[in-house]
Amino acid sequence: MTTARIERLVTSGQFSLDGGTWDVDNNVWLVGDDHEVVVIDAAHDVDAIAEAVGDRRVTAIVCTHAHNDHIGAAPALADRTGAVIWLHRDDLPLWKQTHPDRDPDAWLRDGLVIEAAGADLTVLHTPGHAPGAVCLHDPGLGAVFTGDTLFQGGPGATGRSYSHFPTLVDSIRDRLLTLPPETKVLTGHGDATTIGAEAPHLEEWIARGH
Repeated sequence: MTTARIERLVTSGQFSLDGGTWDVDNNVWLVGDDHEVVVIDAAHDVDAIAEAVGDRRVTAIVCTHAHNDHIGAAPALADRTGAVIWLHRDDLPLWKQTHPDRDPDAWLRDGLVIEAAGADLTVLHTPGHAPGAVCLHDPGLGAVFTGDTLFQGGPGATGRSYSHFPTLVDSIRDRLLTLPPETKVLTGHGDATTIGAEAPHLEEWIARGH
């Protein structure tokens, strides 16, 4: 029985890519207990994240992908906590746009398990929104952390560099819609949903394209 719990922190900042900049609110997810925690997507505000962590040990900083709004605070948080920054290697070119002088510490790969406080977060490589985009699934928590791969109401954006809509739809169909329908979908922005709520819309997304 997992003792872990899920906490959500919303931080605000800007997303920049391909010469454009947009104001965004990001979900930062903390998974753990009173003693240790994994931080998923260290976005924008290292002080707010550190305050949410408190005196707990950060066992990992996991990046669902390397768009700047999801990784901006990761190096600073790592410096404060000593935690390892995890990223999928296919997103290194995007990472380098934001942090040219600081590499991630370790590479995510499909099937890898990140542990904290009894939680087991299994990495699902779900390219499309970004080449190295991943989701993190924990059956014990009944949740999947989807970053910008899947939102309430449809797939993530694919209109910018390094993204590809058909690949994204394949990832969602093959890796996410196979999860139990009651699985909570905890997203990189906005409100949560469930696999069951999003599954009926897949054919509509394919027909609509992007």
